[in-house]
Amino acid sequence: MKKSILIAVIAILGFNTAASAQEFVYFGAKGGVNFTNMSSDGFDDEKMQTGFHLGLVSEIPLSDRFSLQPEVLYATQGTEANRTFAGQNFNGEYRLDYIQVPVLAKLYLIDGLSIEAGPSFNFLVEEEYNFESDLADGEFDPEAGSAFEFGGAIGASYKFNNGFFASARYTQGFTDVFDSENWDDDAVKNNGIQVGIGLMF
Repeated sequence: MKKSILIAVIAILGFNTAASAQEFVYFGAKGGVNFTNMSSDGFDDEKMQTGFHLGLVSEIPLSDRFSLQPEVLYATQGTEANRTFAGQNFNGEYRLDYIQVPVLAKLYLIDGLSIEAGPSFNFLVEEEYNFESDLADGEFDPEAGSAFEFGGAIGASYKFNNGFFASARYTQGFTDVFDSENWDDDAVKNNGIQVGIGLMF
């Protein structure tokens, strides 16, 4: 998994270096809050979970109004949900932390205001499950999460003249959160909203 993350980061840095031969490349940092959930037929009464994202971003202008924006973020995902297992009802809170590598196409509608969309390559780095049931309460690492998740993002951002920017986007996982070997047949997908601010240099 660490090798996959390293390869993804090197690929983005290499892409930035190649692009800089033709266009100026902007670099920056961003962070913000996540409101995330998981969708599954096996969950009841899902509730959004609040988390965060933090990381690095670059922007590669390809024309006056079109850019590519690769990012490397540490982001938390999760949900609170009820689940019935072996005849027992479990009220659980899942948390999964990812290194997310979105590569977004960015179109400026007017000066400063842009829309953005693209794929996201997400690598699981940590997971945690807290639960309450009639029998017991507990907290543990289930080691059931898929090491890699393919997803996408769509949103909008506004960049000020001083380099500060604000963004909001919807994220959706396209592949299962949990490995089929470690989970039952219910498909589980991540989804959420990221709202953040940052500074581009």
